[in-house]
Order: sequence, then C-alpha cells, then structure tokens
Amino acid sequence: MAAQREHSAQTQRIFELEEQVDQLKEAVASHAVVDQAIGMVVALGRVSPDQGWAVLRDVSQHTNIKLRNVAELIVIWGRSGMMPTEIRAELEDALDRHGPTQVPGAPSEE
Repeated sequence: MAAQREHSAQTQRIFELEEQVDQLKEAVASHAVVDQAIGMVVALGRVSPDQGWAVLRDVSQHTNIKLRNVAELIVIWGRSGMMPTEIRAELEDALDRHGPTQVPGAPSEE
C-alpha cells in the first residue's frame, strides 16, 4: 500500500514538472515575440526600448488584448504588412504619446 502511494505521488510530481516545463517553454516563446515587437516599435517609431515597452503596454490596455497577442500582431504586421485597423490606430496613438525621440546625431526637426 505504501509503495502504491509513493508511486502515485511520484506520478503526480512528474505530471506537475511536465506542466511547469510546458509553461516555461510558452513563457520563453512569448518573451521572444514581445522582444521582437519592441524592436520593431523602437526601429519604426524612433523610440527607446523602454518607450517601446510602454507603447505595447498601452496598446494592450486600450484594446483589451493581451500584450503577447498585441506583440504577435505587430510581428505578423512586419512580415505581411497587414494589421487590424483597431490595433494600427491605437499603435499610432501610443507612439504619439510616447515618442518619437530624437535620433542621436540627427539634425533637429525645426
């Protein structure tokens, strides 16, 4: 009986560890997509990485779409040139709120 309980506990622990591994894999993949989207916002919006993060966060909050999903839409936009109108409008508004910054060494815009 004790051996059976021990086996059951080990089986449960293996299941829990496999679930944690799956969650970690998803988190790493999600983080990579968010980083790619921040990079796109930084390059295209001429904002700092911190401002790029704030832009993604604002778009997510104003559209009620999870941040990682907003990031996926931006990465897809980079590949396809297509983005839902609501996301595009909010992205433009967020960029207006957070940037653009002056590119170092560039002539001032006067």
